[in-house]
Amino acid sequence: QAADMRTRGFLMGATAGRTTLMGEGLQHQDGHSLVLASRVPAVQAYDPAFAYEVGAIVDAGIKRMYGGGTPDETDVLYYITLYNENYEMPALPDREGMAEAILEGLYKWADAPEGADLKSATILFSGSAQGAARQAADDLAEHYGVGAELWSATSYKALREEGLAAERHNRLHPSGEQRVARVAQLLAEAQGPITAVSDFMASVPEQVLRFLPGRTFIPLGTDGMGRSDTREALRRHFEIDSGHIVVAVLSGLLRDGAIEASVVDDAIRRYDIDADAIDPFLI
Repeated sequence: QAADMRTRGFLMGATAGRTTLMGEGLQHQDGHSLVLASRVPAVQAYDPAFAYEVGAIVDAGIKRMYGGGTPDETDVLYYITLYNENYEMPALPDREGMAEAILEGLYKWADAPEGADLKSATILFSGSAQGAARQAADDLAEHYGVGAELWSATSYKALREEGLAAERHNRLHPSGEQRVARVAQLLAEAQGPITAVSDFMASVPEQVLRFLPGRTFIPLGTDGMGRSDTREALRRHFEIDSGHIVVAVLSGLLRDGAIEASVVDDAIRRYDIDADAIDPFLI
């Protein structure tokens, strides 16, 4: 309705995600609002992990929506997820073009650990999933000889829309220079299988899957019914905790032929994962 009315402004999605509320009623748990937002063209949907990302998005949004009558002033609205969890906020990386990268939807947050013998992998995280992703990257290097790059995915919707625009251009300009989706350009140099973890349904990161042909892509999300419990128990239930991320990365390497199945079995045992647990999506 707001989009139909050409509304401008910020909708701040407080208590976002399905696993950051400790013992709250299920009516508060949200794994789907980013899916709904992806269907509304005017909505600029962002799932930031860090305070500096929120700052960059709000600053750009004010300028885009209320630019004082400039030609760039646009009738859009911003949906920004905000979580219910305290964690230490890192400083803005001292790299050129950070604000633009945040707005475009994806940027490398940390390089893989150095080591000639490390196998390569890539982890994308959004929102509060950053903590488990960072822990998983540390564990992969320490226990399994895997060097995982960490990428912050601030907006899969923005990446999808840019990719669709590139496909449309190519379809209508078959003799012209063919464009490559931004997400494919960014991840072209990222090595190994891609694991994308979110506190929302897996269909959120899956928005970019079509633009990464030939890449092993494993989305982890909170599909299924919400439930009232601790953060740790909820993340284990929805299979997005650090142990499940490690197993997902290793299963991607197995799929690519880089490791043996016994390595994945070891990780399942290490993190005490019940391989025969009921699929949370079926509960």
